[in-house]
Amino acid sequence: MSDATQPKLELFVKAGSDGQSIGNCPFSQRLFMVLWLKGVTFDVTTVDMKRKPDILKDLAPGAQPPFLLYGSEVKTDTNKIEEFLEEHLCPPKYPRLAARNPESNTAGLDVFSKFSAYIKNSNPQANENLEKGLLKALKKLDDYLGSPLPDEIDENSADEVTSSSRPFLDGQELTLADCNLLPKLHIVKVVCLKYRSFTIPQSLTNLWRYLNAAYAREEFSSTCPLDEEIHIAYSSVAKALK
Repeated sequence: MSDATQPKLELFVKAGSDGQSIGNCPFSQRLFMVLWLKGVTFDVTTVDMKRKPDILKDLAPGAQPPFLLYGSEVKTDTNKIEEFLEEHLCPPKYPRLAARNPESNTAGLDVFSKFSAYIKNSNPQANENLEKGLLKALKKLDDYLGSPLPDEIDENSADEVTSSSRPFLDGQELTLADCNLLPKLHIVKVVCLKYRSFTIPQSLTNLWRYLNAAYAREEFSSTCPLDEEIHIAYSSVAKALK
């Protein structure tokens, strides 16, 4: 399928506080990354949810961004959009982005729920335990990133491979698993520093290798909202410890 016959693709994402820039929305960023990694031509339109523009009423009444316009079809469910893109933008023209190892899809999935509990808590007595819960989830992710995947282990080699130095969840390339996890990890990093003076420990070397590799990739770093947008989004969510 040539680009000329490729239906027009437009991704609608949540706008930031100024009504124009990219807002804080991990689902919007996830789909932005997927389309960028596919190497397809697409437009991105930010939707100011405070003003509920006509385009929202016309295209996707009652829906929240992100949603996708594929030709004249409107898709509104993030998971379904991802499946649709993987099915329609496929080899030989576009890369497959699905992770080969199922474990990569679930690695780190509990980090965001532990972070939410930690950041929404206002009771100083509970803070230490909730922080430990978050650290435990981050350590589990660090362990996964440090454990070799099946294709990193050579059955015929006498040397036992006990660690992995891969940059991403599923290997050398970004996959759908990373598009799902990285936007959430970025929020965790930015919000915890601002509202709890908490940073991801440097001792989690596999996790930092992962984050640094991700920030070096335009598909991730250029789709991140500004830190200020994340701060604004969490200003009413993050509870002061009193």
